[in-house]
Amino acid sequence: MQTINRKGRLVETYSLILIDLVAVFGAYMTALLLRFGNVHQAISVQLNYTVGIYMMLFCVLYGVMSDWNRGFFRRGFFVEGIAVLKYDIVMMIAIVVILYLTHIAGDYSRLIFGYFAVANAVYTFALHCIFKVFMLDYYSKSNNSDKLMIVTEAEYAEEIIRKIKDAKAWDYEVTSVAVMNSDMVGEEIAGIPVVANQYNLFDVSRQMPLDQVFMYLPGIPAKQIRSYITDFETMGVTTHYNVEVKELDLEGKTAGRFAGFAVMTFSLQYLDYRRIFVKRAIDILGGLMGSLITLVLTPFVALAIKLESKGPVFFEQTRIGKNGRRFKIYKFRSMYIDAEERKKELQAQNEMGDNLMFKMEHDPRITKVGKFLRKTSIDEFPQFFNVLKGDMSLVGTRPPTEDEFEQYNNYYRRRMSITPGLTGMWQVKGRGVVTEFEDVVKLDLEYIDKWSLSLDFKIMLQTVGVVLFGKGAK
Repeated sequence: MQTINRKGRLVETYSLILIDLVAVFGAYMTALLLRFGNVHQAISVQLNYTVGIYMMLFCVLYGVMSDWNRGFFRRGFFVEGIAVLKYDIVMMIAIVVILYLTHIAGDYSRLIFGYFAVANAVYTFALHCIFKVFMLDYYSKSNNSDKLMIVTEAEYAEEIIRKIKDAKAWDYEVTSVAVMNSDMVGEEIAGIPVVANQYNLFDVSRQMPLDQVFMYLPGIPAKQIRSYITDFETMGVTTHYNVEVKELDLEGKTAGRFAGFAVMTFSLQYLDYRRIFVKRAIDILGGLMGSLITLVLTPFVALAIKLESKGPVFFEQTRIGKNGRRFKIYKFRSMYIDAEERKKELQAQNEMGDNLMFKMEHDPRITKVGKFLRKTSIDEFPQFFNVLKGDMSLVGTRPPTEDEFEQYNNYYRRRMSITPGLTGMWQVKGRGVVTEFEDVVKLDLEYIDKWSLSLDFKIMLQTVGVVLFGKGAK
């Protein structure tokens, strides 16, 4: 049901963005009316008009980038209220920051801001609830939704119906069941009528409203299943066949074609490429800003480095990027020039307990200037050029050295299945605390498995705190 679900997902996403825009617009008009008593007069003021545009732009960008409405139809009303409240608070904080950065915060009415915050939360929650109830209770049962038949065997029917109902889809309705290994016509399973068996399946299905069929038939030969699918295709009915391969874990599977072959694709991660595109756009913007800051810092940092020790200003080293790609990482030099040669002598004092990652609290290879650069994370700034090039991302996993990577097993290597980052889960949760590489990997895989744009923003904000307070900086 991948293609069907993708279409439904797009409708759901953009419908909710439109609903949120309506709520923002209505809330802002309400706030202006309460404050001035005349919306037309208030909106003619350039400042009020500008702030309203900011609010609507934020609504669209936040909806697309954070995807805060994911799982919308599975959320209960209490959880929905919490989600709306979080969204409203984030919007208020963002607007305050925008007003401050544009130097118009002092001129803007606090009352409008307060009225809008309350009205937006109320309107958004009310519209979300109305939309949810309408789509689940009315649209899904109307003639406009797709009618779905489940074709299976008696022992699996109830569990399949339960799982499909738990998905709370709004774009199709389970209307019937066909039990192929028993004559149960006229009975009900979990409230769904059994309308056919193996002998009259097509006689019945031809005469009833039917858009889609979900088939789960592990006890029937593949040749017979192919015949069923062909007959449904001939009828113009979309058929979804659930493949059961007991020898394989099919978690994360997708169906499609590859180089002309029909294939089942297996992956532990399924990334939405629209959000990958947004992530890269944010990386480019952040990389540009960081590179400009690096250019400003370089003369001062270079002078400090040169005054203390001989050697280049910049340190470059081959690191491992996404899926084993090699690249040159750039940093301001924070160690003496013989640091790599002395590393072997210090390996016995490695706090990580193995050779998979080197970490030492009082590393004698670090210069005095280098200690300051590391404590303030200034040494990392040249990596913004790596971000701009695409070798790295603003948020990701720590890129290992070549000798570290050579010791990875299959489990460890998965942490390199994404683009490495300037910061990541380990830097904000485990830096200065984690002393086992296994725990570093767990944090990295937690990031990979839970990745979202909102998680990236959260990690970036936490990184600012880590840098400011020097937590774990060595």
